[in-house]
Amino acid sequence: MLIVLGVVFTVLVVLPGLAAVTLRQFVRVMWLPTESMEPTYHRGDRILVRNGDGEGVKPGDVVIVRAPPPMPTAELIKRVVAVGGDTVECCDKQGRVTVNGHPLDEPYLHPGNAPSQIRFKVHVPLGRLFVMGDHRSQSGDSRVHLNDVGPDGTNPGDEAFVPMDKITGRAILVIWPAGRIHKLSTPNTFDQVPAAAGPPPSKPVISTGGPSPTK
Repeated sequence: MLIVLGVVFTVLVVLPGLAAVTLRQFVRVMWLPTESMEPTYHRGDRILVRNGDGEGVKPGDVVIVRAPPPMPTAELIKRVVAVGGDTVECCDKQGRVTVNGHPLDEPYLHPGNAPSQIRFKVHVPLGRLFVMGDHRSQSGDSRVHLNDVGPDGTNPGDEAFVPMDKITGRAILVIWPAGRIHKLSTPNTFDQVPAAAGPPPSKPVISTGGPSPTK
């Protein structure tokens, strides 16, 4: 009898617990605290995240970034626009962000938002990412930190580019609310971006200007 009870306990309690622990090593659920990725993700959405660092991350992916102190949230969610070696510029004559000279078609942008109200041109350094939110007017992303100097006195702009080891996962799909369940796919526009012309620099190369033209 005791053996039977032990088997039942293992099946009903121990195995599901072990399965849950194992599963959490690969995926987790995250609640979105901000509006910076609307309309792709809304504030309050629950999203499924595939855990992992920056290895294999490519432009178009939506990633989870460990937030620097003293921000009130532990993690941020942003879209990768460019990786080490890429040149990102805003804006062309049509007001579009370009990567390696290719203008991005960004259907995921929040309605009414320009691709950027900040003019800039950057060459992304080795091992770093250039990220932006889909709700550009509500996103404190790489663009707004291009002139920042870190607390350790690093070069201006170093804080704008996300190190690979600050990536904690990639967004897979919205799982709640039920009416918004959908899987995230990489926009086709990133498939058309040509390869970088040369190797990535060891330090960021940045130039900024005034407000960008709008469409």
